[in-house]
Amino acid sequence: MSVLSSAPFSLEEIANEGLKPEEYEEIVRRLGRHPNKAELGMFGVMWSEHCCYKNSRSLLKQFPTTGSRILVGPGENAGVVDLGDGLQLAFKIESHNHPSAVEPFQGAATGVGGILRDIFTMGARPIALLNSLRFGSLEDAKTRRLFTGVVAGISHYGNCVGVPTVGGEVYFDSAYSGNPLVNVMALGLMETEEIVKSGASGLGNPVLYVGSTTGRDGMGGASFASAELSDESEKDRPAVQVGDPFLEKSLIEACLEAFKTGAVVAAQDMGAAGITCSTSEMAAKGKVGIELDLDKIPVRETGMVPYEYLLSESQERMLFVAQKGREQEVIAIFHRWGLHAVVAGTVISEPIVRILFQGKVAAEIPATALAENTPIYDRQLLSEPPAYARQAWEWTSDRLPPCSASGMEIQDNHSWSEILLTLLDTPTIASKRWVYRQYDYQVQNNTVLLPGGADAAVVRLRPQKQSAPSNSAVAATVDCNPRYVYLNPYEGAKAVVAEAARNLSCVGAEPLAVTDNLNFGSPEKPVGYWQLAEACRGLADACREFQTPVTGGNVSLYNETLDSSGNPQPIYPTPVVGMVGLIPDLTQICTQGWKTPGDIIYLLGSSLKSHITLGGSEYLATIHDMVAGLPPQVDFDLERQVQAACREGIRQGWINSAHDCAEGGIAIALAESCIGGNLGANITLIPDTDLRWDEILFGEGGARILVSVSPEQQTQWESYLQQHSAAHWQKIGLVESDTFLRISTSDQLLIEVTIELMRDRYCNAIPRRLDV
Repeated sequence: MSVLSSAPFSLEEIANEGLKPEEYEEIVRRLGRHPNKAELGMFGVMWSEHCCYKNSRSLLKQFPTTGSRILVGPGENAGVVDLGDGLQLAFKIESHNHPSAVEPFQGAATGVGGILRDIFTMGARPIALLNSLRFGSLEDAKTRRLFTGVVAGISHYGNCVGVPTVGGEVYFDSAYSGNPLVNVMALGLMETEEIVKSGASGLGNPVLYVGSTTGRDGMGGASFASAELSDESEKDRPAVQVGDPFLEKSLIEACLEAFKTGAVVAAQDMGAAGITCSTSEMAAKGKVGIELDLDKIPVRETGMVPYEYLLSESQERMLFVAQKGREQEVIAIFHRWGLHAVVAGTVISEPIVRILFQGKVAAEIPATALAENTPIYDRQLLSEPPAYARQAWEWTSDRLPPCSASGMEIQDNHSWSEILLTLLDTPTIASKRWVYRQYDYQVQNNTVLLPGGADAAVVRLRPQKQSAPSNSAVAATVDCNPRYVYLNPYEGAKAVVAEAARNLSCVGAEPLAVTDNLNFGSPEKPVGYWQLAEACRGLADACREFQTPVTGGNVSLYNETLDSSGNPQPIYPTPVVGMVGLIPDLTQICTQGWKTPGDIIYLLGSSLKSHITLGGSEYLATIHDMVAGLPPQVDFDLERQVQAACREGIRQGWINSAHDCAEGGIAIALAESCIGGNLGANITLIPDTDLRWDEILFGEGGARILVSVSPEQQTQWESYLQQHSAAHWQKIGLVESDTFLRISTSDQLLIEVTIELMRDRYCNAIPRRLDV
């Protein structure tokens, strides 16, 4: 018997599932009938942007995805790279933006839980977490509530589950007011002999439901994640899942133990779209079908109907295909860990997802219609950049008030020291200690470099399946300057990849591969699609240049907030790049703080006007309240030379510290190195004569790294630079034992400020704003 017959749905009912009228017509055509309520919901979540990438899939095809170290690329729960010596690393980044906007604590917490499941579903033990966060201005009370709630949620889940949060980034800008971004990246070291895949196989093999119970939390979360936010979004709290990190810890151990038996054929996390997603994706990837009986599913609420079972996004649940006859072996493991495990279905030959409920067929849909053969929209790209971008590109620094060595002619006369302190007090630049001190970043005892002290996180590799200890480490970073991408999506996206590679190089790591999280507004608007398309083109070109293939990621669109007039306000386009790198010898790494008085400070990279700009800079936004100009353009040849020189200097033991010049320019980088090492510096800058004073100090550009070298290593270091055509480098000063940062030109002192004063502004900027 079945309950497949249904009357047509109204336009309102169709829209409530996140579907368009023409998509509903296509569903009817494929089924040869109208769907019932449960089936309509299944199509709604699986055809959402969050699950099927219908507006972005054609753009993602241009990403490079293969390489000598790539073991698993896009299409599985996580990417996997070969680190050598039998070590394999799984890693992935995901977003939980809209849930965090509605319920910041649970939204962020379950974002952590979800990305961890992507990792251990592959057979890898999670070893580290990073996060990339965006919020509005901390002057706003709502932003402060969102910010503190998200950080609390991340720390709660990560700390309780026992996985260290070792790095990340936090930006504050009014463009994210009401629509925060919460992107979480996880890394795991493979423990199983074989990488666990998600494609079902073996006709007659049992399908096991394992983990926690199913409830009504998270209903329609995938569709909710693919719509603009409004005041009405507050009513969508049921679309926000509730997590249990202690149960997830048991789930990690039970899954890894089960995988090692060899009895598990395939595994899939029940993340977005829950049972619907896991059954359809496993069936489609295996080119088979799955029949699942909802009466077998453990529940924690009574009276649930198929629609609720199928769309629930209750956390800490998995779907397995086990070898026939060995299911009890797997079930026993989960029961021993205090978890549910039941045979709920079977692999069938007909390539459909058939859902049973109370002895009837509650839903029956071709698996590929849900998971692979989904709508794709190839939208027309603007013939020329939009007006806002063209107008911004016309701006040059010549439009700023003239400035002198002593200060600037704006409103009041500010000294360069005062401006440096103002920028250090800017939450985007300032220390994120208030954030990371809430994270247990040393659990598992493998965190080599602590948050805040280096340009990338470094985690020791301790494989359990090898008897000999490993001396290697993995480095990881998450990066994106969204202002650059807003002003020029193509160049800005290239700069994201370049900065990620540069940050890895600053700790001595060789960049290997990328996972990305594309956070954008609506692709249905010409400007939004132009931003998305151009950013994807930039990411693809840059990943090819750095030979860092993309192993997977996440697309989060429709990040827009409806204002009081009902007009959607999009976020800045924010393509976050998570990049991993290999450190063969963890004794050959670097931090950003100065180490020893008398060390010589070098600037690797160019100080020419062609490589430095105020366009899109933190200085321009903070001091002049202006977002304009062309952001820095990436010089790939120079980037490769500078980064290679930095890595070689670290590995040879010549370099004592290394720090990327990013937001705020060279002055901020120098200040951060002084604060990090609690040592002063005496700097003399002799830049391009065409540069303004503010460009010299606070102009931004890629391919610039500050390094310090002991006098004993000077000859070898400079000989290497000269022989290996590191085209641009210069000695700019010395590390001092006193507590001042002094920056001069050949004849004028520009900045003189104490470390104590810089540290106060830098370390207390965020706490001061939260104490309002």
